[in-house]
Parts: sequence; C-alpha cells; structure tokens
Amino acid sequence: MPAREDIPSTLRRSSKKAQDTYAKTHDSAVDQYGEGERAHRTAFAAVKHSFEKVGDHWEAKAEKGPSDDKAAGGKNSRAKTAGGVDANASKQHLMDVAKRLDITGRSRMTKAELVDAIQRANAASTRRAAAK
Repeated sequence: MPAREDIPSTLRRSSKKAQDTYAKTHDSAVDQYGEGERAHRTAFAAVKHSFEKVGDHWEAKAEKGPSDDKAAGGKNSRAKTAGGVDANASKQHLMDVAKRLDITGRSRMTKAELVDAIQRANAASTRRAAAK
C-alpha cells in the first residue's frame, strides 16, 4: 500500500517535505522488506534523521543526524528511543522547545529531564489533536 494513503496523523500535520520523506522511504522499504512494521520503522527513522517531533507535528531540524542514541546505534542497539525528540540537540535547543510547549519547571531540568518532559508534552498534544 502506498504510504500516502496511510500516512500517520502527526505527519499529516507536518510539512510536505516531512511527508515526502516518510512516503518515499516507506515505499522503498516496502519494495525491499515487504509491507509491515519494518517498513514503517524504516520510514520513521528517515523522518527522525531530518525532523523532530514538536507537539503534534514534525519540524525540520537545524542539522541532520541521528536524533537519539537508539538511532545512532542502529537496529541492534539496546539504547532507548527519544520518540522523535532530538535528544542529541543542545540543552538550549531543548529549553526553547520546552518553552514553546509551555512545559513548567523547565529551567530546573537536566537535559535528560527535558527530553522526557518534551516526549510527554508531544504525546499529550498528539492525543488532543487526534481527538478533534
């Protein structure tokens, strides 16, 4: 099934470039691996390389690259994923994202705490958008 017909809702609320990245990678992965979870994971990995999840959509990152230790380690990595948050970004960038998401207490948070708080805020924002 072409990815455009079944694109995830967070990507439907994102830029055309993010949608194109997902769709092209997904369709290529389907050709190589067949339809299923592996094709979707491959497509999201490509999206996470160039975009980060902010609230209920994906935004272009300032610099392309792995978004977390899981992405940097590859498929056999036991590291945890940051769920679309660019955990490799600077603490200042994470503070800016947290401010945009109106996360309280952000000034006292460590970088790891900011990543977790942004993940929770993103999930809540996605749930609210899906409920509309």
